[in-house]
Amino acid sequence: MLKVVLLRHGESLWNQENRFTGWTDIDLSETGVTEVHRAAKMLKEQNFVFDIVFTSVLKRAIRTAWIVLDELDLMWIPVHKSWRLNERHYGALQGLNKREMMEKYGEQQIHQWRRGYHVSPPALEETDGRHPRFDARYDNLPRTDIPACESLRDTTARVLPYWHEAIVPRMREEKRLLISAHGNSLRSLVKHLSSIGDEEVSGLNIPTGFPLIYEFDEGLRPITNYYLGSPDEISQAIESVVGQAGVKK
Repeated sequence: MLKVVLLRHGESLWNQENRFTGWTDIDLSETGVTEVHRAAKMLKEQNFVFDIVFTSVLKRAIRTAWIVLDELDLMWIPVHKSWRLNERHYGALQGLNKREMMEKYGEQQIHQWRRGYHVSPPALEETDGRHPRFDARYDNLPRTDIPACESLRDTTARVLPYWHEAIVPRMREEKRLLISAHGNSLRSLVKHLSSIGDEEVSGLNIPTGFPLIYEFDEGLRPITNYYLGSPDEISQAIESVVGQAGVKK
């Protein structure tokens, strides 16, 4: 039975500070590093071994992959990095405190910006220094591919082609895969794999640092999925995601 492991990076410094992060390249916090070591130990205890890792081009996801591979003594295997696995781009909200923005715009608006499928946050101006067009890692991308903000639908539209074109072919080769990515890029994948509707996906929350295992049949159809870890710890971690900025589920 083929298994693919999805892992949201550990807590970042801006997760800790309750800021919108998006494409800003923020590293793991000390708590985040601890979370990833815990995830790696769980994978090791369950005898997981990987042939290939896929990750974004953001250091919090890359470092998460490094920690796992170091723990499993697999630092030598290929790691493929793609902007298509980046976090959702939060536009002009990036760097701003979620609670302060809730007080300014209201809980419902922040909930839509964080969890709505079709709703985009305010876009960055082209001249804003935070715009990814100023970041060397995106120099080779067509300008039309570089977002100033994204809805979850936009995120899904860039993640799924990478899933089908880069990841699924490795699954057909029966490679053992780890995908180290972000809350919204993984929500996009889970939406697709579990056939979650556009409205229902607003209630989907993926905790940091808990491996999510998908099992597939011979036709590469998902047959089950589950987290590693105790149910109480997983529930607590999901509630922590739900409660960021004081926004109700």
